[in-house]
Amino acid sequence: MVYDGRCMTINSLDYFAALVKQDDSIPLFEAAVVIAQDVDPQLDLAATQAEVDTLAARLQRRFASDASKVQKLRLLNHFFYRELGFAGNVNDYYNPDNSYLHRVISTRRGIPISLAVLYMELAQQIGLNVKGISFPGHFLMKLSVPSGEIVLDPFNGASLSREELEERLEPYLEQHNYPGTIPLSYYLHAAHPREILVRMLRNLKALFLEHERWQCLLGVQQRLVILLPEEIAERRDRGLAYANLECPQSALDDLEAYLAERPYAADAEMLRSMLPDLRDASKRLN
Repeated sequence: MVYDGRCMTINSLDYFAALVKQDDSIPLFEAAVVIAQDVDPQLDLAATQAEVDTLAARLQRRFASDASKVQKLRLLNHFFYRELGFAGNVNDYYNPDNSYLHRVISTRRGIPISLAVLYMELAQQIGLNVKGISFPGHFLMKLSVPSGEIVLDPFNGASLSREELEERLEPYLEQHNYPGTIPLSYYLHAAHPREILVRMLRNLKALFLEHERWQCLLGVQQRLVILLPEEIAERRDRGLAYANLECPQSALDDLEAYLAERPYAADAEMLRSMLPDLRDASKRLN
């Protein structure tokens, strides 16, 4: 990130944009690590990848050549949670560091989705196609085996029964008044890498909004705009971050784009009321 006066311009997003450009070939782990460059611009991406590669190689040497998927999964679980000590950060759950993979690797603590992305990377390297599940409220993982699907909690590696999954889902259905007739399988589909990255970023977005950390929020919004170019609300939120960072022209560009597409949105009048001050501020800077 570089600063021009009091305004922040991010010029380190091209690599992230290149990674997520193709829907069918997004390298999830690499793209998730890159998110951390917002808070650690000097992050050595290659070193982080090499550290995980080394762990995967250690684990791979333990398998017999004819090891089954279930045998590999058991060894991976023991290695990840018991030997390496990865776990959910129950004592500091809402710390943004729980979403930055290089810090999760360092501290061995994270939230479900960050632990899952790391776990899935190790799984892929040992030949297990573990997928993420964007389950309501708590990210999960699954592995298809000949007998069906094993659903795992990334917090501790526990396998979850159908009854446990339904119990976890019930509060969500009640809160949103959804019919209980929707099959459980609907909530267990494999999440696309883009969907996972968006969920990671929106976790950070909620934290930074709550604490009004506008510079950090801007980095998150830049990436959300890249991932979701058709969702104009993300551009609106980037504009609001710019406004709070006193970058009036950038704020104007985003807010006017939002109003042009959503002229009758519920927040349209409030946003229009901001425009005169932003235009005046932009003229003064110029």
